[in-house]
Amino acid sequence: MTDPQDEVNLLLEADLRARAYTAGIGKRPVFPTAESLAGLSAFDEPLPQRGHDPHSTLRLLDEHGTPATVESNGARYFGFVVGASLPAAAAADRLVLAWDNGALGHITSPATAAVERVAAQWLLEILDLPRHSAVGFTTSATAGTLIALATARRSLLSRLGWDLDRRGLAGAPRIRVVVTELAHVVVLKALRVLGFGQDDLVLAPVDEHGRVDAARLPEVDATTLLLLQAGEVNTGESDPFRDVIPAAKAAGAWVHVDGAFGLWARASALHELTAGVEEADSWTVDGHKWLNTPYDSAMVVVRDRDALAATMNSDAAYSTTSADSQKNLTLEFSRRARGVVVWAALRSLGRDGVAELVESTSAMATRLADGLRASGYTVLNRVVLNQVIARADTPQETARIVAAAQASGRTWFGSTVWRGQPAMRLSVSSWRTRPGDVDDLVALLADLRAA
Repeated sequence: MTDPQDEVNLLLEADLRARAYTAGIGKRPVFPTAESLAGLSAFDEPLPQRGHDPHSTLRLLDEHGTPATVESNGARYFGFVVGASLPAAAAADRLVLAWDNGALGHITSPATAAVERVAAQWLLEILDLPRHSAVGFTTSATAGTLIALATARRSLLSRLGWDLDRRGLAGAPRIRVVVTELAHVVVLKALRVLGFGQDDLVLAPVDEHGRVDAARLPEVDATTLLLLQAGEVNTGESDPFRDVIPAAKAAGAWVHVDGAFGLWARASALHELTAGVEEADSWTVDGHKWLNTPYDSAMVVVRDRDALAATMNSDAAYSTTSADSQKNLTLEFSRRARGVVVWAALRSLGRDGVAELVESTSAMATRLADGLRASGYTVLNRVVLNQVIARADTPQETARIVAAAQASGRTWFGSTVWRGQPAMRLSVSSWRTRPGDVDDLVALLADLRAA
């Protein structure tokens, strides 16, 4: 394509198709039908020798791809703690895509560097974390955890007199990892990628709500990396930070908190659920969960700015930037400005809007739990945030109902295992979800149980 007007026309067509998709939210099945899934076979074509017209490529993507999407951007999706993209965040993402600036730092995009710097400060304020901390805008909590734990190990070894940058890991003092029994799989993945084996891990027992039991916490010392969580993936519970972190820090341990969604409680009237978490050394939190930004959007926060910048530094002779440039705080050198959508979400919502989002979805989770109990289900958690886990009378009945609900087109949620038994796992995270959507879900599940 060489004609500038052709490029503009193609983008206009893409925008029209995207707007039609957004306008159709709530009118499609939440999960695609068998017919729509069969239509994906249209993509099974050989690599073309000569390129196709861009308009035909876009048309193929929309006509056969769109019907087979999952409406996670809608009001009736209750899976994977995913929120629908806020209009301001989605619009900002489109503009950033048009800019097409590499966002490694000021040198490649003064605009995105300035916006991400503001977004970082706003994030620390709304989550009430130490204001001098460094914030890296990453692809996911997985990447953020990898960054935080790499920084933690390097820092712990430095305190022990070991120069990791010069000497590597061979022969280094051993770092013990104390991790909750219910640690999220991405935390375990990050540990594995960093070279920690099963023998390096010590499991911290949890109570009946999935929180670390402070009375049974394994011993920690200056060689310990302690991993806690705000928002257990099933129950939504947070570890007792006030009872655990001060002693761990006094012993010289590094404390990291996986707060993918639970950390957002701090921006609401539910902030007491995470009291004391601000005393940790590092945190991860997602934007595409409860802040309702587009995928992929997450943040890693590290109290020691210099430690993070030294661990992630990627300065080169042809690209030397400030220590707080995003390429020196994250894994990526070539990166898109993910922090812009966080800025747009926070600016469009404000403090009151974020609080209302967290509080209203948590209230609807309570409404959902009450409706399930009234319909004969057993709710397995206290429902302190936006998570509900429940079961029917038997494991087989629970599995049947989950499958039938997913196939209904009226909703989508997943299953989990809680204390050895299958359960339904429902997350209320979307700004689009209203009490009527929750009531419709309860009615559907009541009918399925009675069927």
